[in-house]
Amino acid sequence: MTSAHRFPPTTAAGLTRRLSALAATTALCAWSIWPAAGQATAPVVVVVETAAGAITLAVDVEHAPVTAANFLRYVDGKFYDGGRFIRAVRPDNTTRHDVEIQVVQAAIAPARTGEAFPAIPLERTTATGLRHVDGALSMARNAPDSATSSFFVVIGDQPSLDAGGARHADGQGFAAFGRVTAGMDVVRRIQASATGTAGQFGTETLDPPIAIVRAYRK
Repeated sequence: MTSAHRFPPTTAAGLTRRLSALAATTALCAWSIWPAAGQATAPVVVVVETAAGAITLAVDVEHAPVTAANFLRYVDGKFYDGGRFIRAVRPDNTTRHDVEIQVVQAAIAPARTGEAFPAIPLERTTATGLRHVDGALSMARNAPDSATSSFFVVIGDQPSLDAGGARHADGQGFAAFGRVTAGMDVVRRIQASATGTAGQFGTETLDPPIAIVRAYRK
């Protein structure tokens, strides 16, 4: 390289300008790689294919991270493939008239019940900000911190299922973790299906159950 191609001496002002440009470039790269502070995390889309049709779910991993992650590991593990909708609750068949609700409830494949993951902590609606409105997804449970794999879909607004509601005797409510974005007609079709007079849920037991063909992330 000849002297004609040497870089000119760097002045203090020139060095400052170069450092400023470098900082701006670095900041731009960082912004393009990492989400901005406070940026919302998109829901995970799951499709549940049933004998009655397909239901599309938006799983809220941002507001209900524990419950959402638990549901997704059952989806990813294909536990719902070969599962069933086992319960439909509506005014004409409910076993409880003190606090009536309308839901349909699903379970994993019976052959995989023994492989279920440990129960998860209850994410109360007072903590997540989610509510049991029409189309909401929620986890079935008995005692607090006992939910595993069985979930339900709400038909119509059901505030009695929120924390402080009267549906559960302990008043802790249930863990909502997403919502149906397509296929509520399928949910209502399942709810309207025949129920029996005996079984795990008495007159609310779907007879026969509605098969889940598969469930997967879209």
